[in-house]
Amino acid sequence: MSNKYFGDIKLRPIEHDNDVQAVVDVWFNTSIKCHAFVSEDFWHSCKTDMKEIYIPNSETVVATINNEVVGFISLLDNILASIFILPEYQNRGIGLQLLNHAFEVRNSLTLNVYEKNTNARKFYASQGFEEKEQGIDEHTGEPEITMVWNRS
Repeated sequence: MSNKYFGDIKLRPIEHDNDVQAVVDVWFNTSIKCHAFVSEDFWHSCKTDMKEIYIPNSETVVATINNEVVGFISLLDNILASIFILPEYQNRGIGLQLLNHAFEVRNSLTLNVYEKNTNARKFYASQGFEEKEQGIDEHTGEPEITMVWNRS
């Protein structure tokens, strides 16, 4: 992937040496704000795995503004594993640009989203994702929904 620009937003592949901690920080800060129904201690307990396992093993693209990582998307095969935008940068089109990148490089995507995360569910539905299954997140015990997108 080459760098893409959308106004002051730059999308680029993750640079592991420089970006992993910034991505983990975006993930953590967004998780505690947008998933307040899950204990902050849980998110703390996941930081090392995010840094050492999940991010290095996924295809991650970061969104930057003035060289600051403000969001990212991680794909693992056809699974949209993560898409997080810092709360203060949400509703500016950054998530849409990251999701459009995923649509360009995949023919189908599956994701899990917490049932209580209604803003994310509405966003995904507005972009063509359909709710397929309900389940329980094995790590948090929270109800979650599997959503699927297929290129038409």
